Amino acid sequence: MNSHTRVSVIGYGSIGRIVADRLFAGALPGVEIVGIVDNGRVPNAPVPQVDLHKALEISDVLVECAGQAAVFDHAETILGAGRDLVVSSAGALSNPDFVSRLRAHPGRMLCTTGAVGGLDLLGAASDAAPFDSVTVQTTKLPGSLVQHWMSEEQSAEILVAESALTVFEGGAVEAARLFPRSLNVATAVAFAVSDRDLVQVKLIADPAATLTRHEVTARGPVGNYHFTIENLPSPENPRTSAIVPFAVLRTLGVLLGRHGVIG
Repeated sequence: MNSHTRVSVIGYGSIGRIVADRLFAGALPGVEIVGIVDNGRVPNAPVPQVDLHKALEISDVLVECAGQAAVFDHAETILGAGRDLVVSSAGALSNPDFVSRLRAHPGRMLCTTGAVGGLDLLGAASDAAPFDSVTVQTTKLPGSLVQHWMSEEQSAEILVAESALTVFEGGAVEAARLFPRSLNVATAVAFAVSDRDLVQVKLIADPAATLTRHEVTARGPVGNYHFTIENLPSPENPRTSAIVPFAVLRTLGVLLGRHGVIG
């Protein structure tokens, strides 16, 4: 990668706005943000709003901050053009056929760990010997878990819950499909252990959940691991954690060999 790298950000919502503003302020030395790609009008952006075609012309790297649909719609085009891509919506990569198509293109892709940690340890243990079981239990505020596909009765049950309510139990692939903005963590864990079918997910709506809580448990031949992450939800979008844009910036820094993200 050149010493001077041009970056465009896809999506200017709660994640993309922070990423773009930090890059504009010089968070990564030698990295210049040159464009914002968004389906809606973007007021007061630090750099011009451009379409994807223009972004590919002027950018070395594109950073996805817009959700799984943006990955499905644009990743092949970006990688096929030889540009690099940072993905924040890991759930989009739960489809093995889609991932295989992406790998056939010349551009590099790196997925951020987002709101979860400990993945290096899980990856190392998995390399030593496959895990016997891996579970991810996520607890969030009820309002952030209501989905467009739910019936009115399901939505109402979640919204009026007075105590913790299990909303979903199943595999990581199905979890990412049904809750695309809430369970990217499960896909990130699945990638770490190299087995998307092994990871089981439980999603809980809790009206008392002031923090978004992820509990990861993995058991295998080389050890048993249990760790808990509690993140503040984004004030703009409670479906995501406030830490996510900073994880995106760090992943971009890793891709470019520049690790020092400043405040």
